[in-house]
Amino acid sequence: MKRLFDWLDSRTGVKKLTHEALYENIPGGARWRYVWGSALTFCLVVQFITGLFLWMAYSPSAQTAWESVYYIQHEMTGGWFLRGLHHFTAQMMTVLLVLHLMQVVIDGAYKAPREVNFWFGLALLGLTLAISLTGYLLPWDQKGYWATKVATNIAAITPVFGDQIQRLIIGGSDYGHHTLTRFFALHAGVLPAAIVLLVAGHVALFRKHGITPKRPLRKVDAAFWPDQVLMDAVASLAVLAAVVFLTVKFGGAELAAPADPSEPYSAARPEWYFLFLFQFLKYFPGGTEVWGAIVIPSLAMAVLAVMPFLGQWRLGHRFNLAFLGAVMAGAGLLTWQAKQQDAGDAAFGLALAQAKHDAERVVELAQAPTGIPATGAVDLLRHDPLTRGPRLFARHCSSCHQYDGHDGTGHVRTLEHEVQAGETAATIEAKYGLLAGDLERLNGSNFATVATGQKLRVTDPGSAPDLKGFGSREWLAGLLDPAQVSSSRYYGETKFKEGKMARWVKEKLAKKLPAKQSELEKVIAAVSAEAELLAQQALDVRDRSMIGQGRELARDEFGCTDCHQFRKPDPDANTVDLTGWGSREWLIGVVANPTHERFYGKKNDRMPRFQTDGVLTDSEIGLLADWLRGEWYRVPPVAR
Repeated sequence: MKRLFDWLDSRTGVKKLTHEALYENIPGGARWRYVWGSALTFCLVVQFITGLFLWMAYSPSAQTAWESVYYIQHEMTGGWFLRGLHHFTAQMMTVLLVLHLMQVVIDGAYKAPREVNFWFGLALLGLTLAISLTGYLLPWDQKGYWATKVATNIAAITPVFGDQIQRLIIGGSDYGHHTLTRFFALHAGVLPAAIVLLVAGHVALFRKHGITPKRPLRKVDAAFWPDQVLMDAVASLAVLAAVVFLTVKFGGAELAAPADPSEPYSAARPEWYFLFLFQFLKYFPGGTEVWGAIVIPSLAMAVLAVMPFLGQWRLGHRFNLAFLGAVMAGAGLLTWQAKQQDAGDAAFGLALAQAKHDAERVVELAQAPTGIPATGAVDLLRHDPLTRGPRLFARHCSSCHQYDGHDGTGHVRTLEHEVQAGETAATIEAKYGLLAGDLERLNGSNFATVATGQKLRVTDPGSAPDLKGFGSREWLAGLLDPAQVSSSRYYGETKFKEGKMARWVKEKLAKKLPAKQSELEKVIAAVSAEAELLAQQALDVRDRSMIGQGRELARDEFGCTDCHQFRKPDPDANTVDLTGWGSREWLIGVVANPTHERFYGKKNDRMPRFQTDGVLTDSEIGLLADWLRGEWYRVPPVAR
């Protein structure tokens, strides 16, 4: 073995190199404050190794990027752990670089003759942030796509050359395949190569000038080996332990739903280390944002760059310390403000919940037997009633209808109500068709403390029935309840409020109740069975006899067929056909054209003809109908 080492040394000089590396003199001996550089080098090695293995499974195109990351995260053995290590180590590098910068400034290690090495360190910080930004887009998910779009839009406000710079960055006039491939080339090729070169130069200059010790020295000089090597190893292991902990705790790196330019992503936020800049820009509205995005950050970087010259004077060094402290404190404060504002923003909370739902839903669909289609995973959500239905409802239906009191996506429209003398919470809730306690829930206070004349928020009841559970026995029972038929949940804000149906329920039907309650329940079961809801399938099979009786009672006892056609042709019918009421085919028909004689005809109250007038496509109407009926694919979760 000795002969082998001697042979290797004679060809490479490895003994001399090893001796110089391990026995470098450390003024004042080993100290924990010197571990940052080694910990950063360790993180860089982890990034290169994990990045190489991720590269082996990654496919950089707009139609395959998310799919390949999904494969890594959910199907490749240990893939989720590999992504987690890569993701959290990148975040750890940012923390370590900032700590290293602070240590260098505090110790005065940026002063002559170490100016160039300090600039190399600043450049490494910039490259690390750049490689994090480019890596953010590579999963091609909603979170990365929209956050990167916001970040790169900042380039467009650069004076004179803004548009050209943005086009150069994104590879064209809009975000797409070329944006992704360009970012991948930067992330996996250009930026790592630049980092390696800078690290090599940084280490070479460090070796040339040596360590700048913190004065006064507490111990005698010592060699790098063994004490400092041990401290560096412990620090690196601590970093690794923290990264592994975060990876296991969060199940790897987050993967949002596939990028979809047609679906805005209100939950888009930059990573935490860019959040301070995101918050800072809020203080520069309109045309002044160039100051917050370009001018002030550039001036701050310029001050950092000239620190070695300012630090030649004692007062200058103190200024540098104060400036760096102010920047760190300001960034921390802005980050905290951004978090606080998001925490108090109900709309952002709903967007975040929707984003989480979409991310979980697309995985559920991808794990179905049919898997991911050739057109890409984004089509799974585009053709999923559970995903598209609420959005279509919110966009096209919620101006009149509600879904369980909201617009289908969780947003609750509110109105202002000025409290009158003698009004109680119950009377206000009754006026607007609210449920008990809704008033206090919306306003976050006890009604007993509310003064006359104070303005409260109340839910906008809408001008058409609430469609949560439409077609079910429960929904129909409410419609046939004399106390509810004219409430905001049903006909309260429509012209049917005092129409023939409402009068029949409140007058004739009310006289039959409660004596005929059991017969009415059979009629409700019979009409609701027309919907053929999956959620009621077992009930309808069990109550087959009861449903048959209900059909007869609807004709003979309750006279429903005096106005409605129900399972038999009736030329005298003059309102909504109850045959197939609430079924998929019926629901698609009424959404497509409510003025058709089978539905409301000339009695239609403001409901648009969505298909006839070209507002919605057949596919969109089908998605909306399936969502309202609760029909979408479900698959049990697959254990990892």
